[in-house]
Amino acid sequence: VQLQASGGGLVQAGGSLRLSCEVSGRASSNRGWFRQAPGRVRELVTAITWNGGQTIYADSVKGRFTISRDNAKNMVYLQMNSLKLEDTAVYYCAADPYWPLRTNPAYWGQGTLVTVSS
Repeated sequence: VQLQASGGGLVQAGGSLRLSCEVSGRASSNRGWFRQAPGRVRELVTAITWNGGQTIYADSVKGRFTISRDNAKNMVYLQMNSLKLEDTAVYYCAADPYWPLRTNPAYWGQGTLVTVSS
């Protein structure tokens, strides 16, 4: 199983970015996005069940971020709006058979850097 994240970059505060993650191989059902900022522990940002029926969000991103998935394309997306300086981090997509996702999911992508500037 391989996960390939893309879409990171530099954006001004208040702007938007959309991250994408392509999953290949036999993939676990549930998907999510984690992030790790410099000097901080990795945290779960959001996750979605295999059929999109349930989603969870960290309090810090509720109302600003939206996770979605397209099972036909084996893709999961993270739409990030109203970005803040504190959203700066490396974002990782992940897949896990458990729900909610474990803190150390079964499969990880390589990470994509999101930098929010003032």
